Amino acid sequence: MDFSEEQKIICERYGSFFYESPSFLKVGISRNIRDGIWPINGLRHPLKGDTTGWYIWAGEEFSTEDDFFIPIHVEHLKEYCPIILKYLGLAPGWRFLVANGYEDVWQDPSLFDVD
Repeated sequence: MDFSEEQKIICERYGSFFYESPSFLKVGISRNIRDGIWPINGLRHPLKGDTTGWYIWAGEEFSTEDDFFIPIHVEHLKEYCPIILKYLGLAPGWRFLVANGYEDVWQDPSLFDVD
């Protein structure tokens, strides 16, 4: 399923350049993403290697534990968390937060400060 049109609409709505997340690249996703926990958060660092730069997690808290995120290919997100697919066209330096009936998308320049 192609979500690029929905992604372009989100980018236009919030003023981001469209920056594709190819299906063969990976995202970091929290292990609890399928547990029905809200909100769902995403942030995008610059692309590196075989990753899109996206990190996606469920809940209020972001963990710095080494095993908090697992790598999966974008193409598998439709099984893990299809609600977030429409946000994956946002450029590096952008974030989103979604919950039942709520959506927030914003630019966060600090996401470029990656060591």
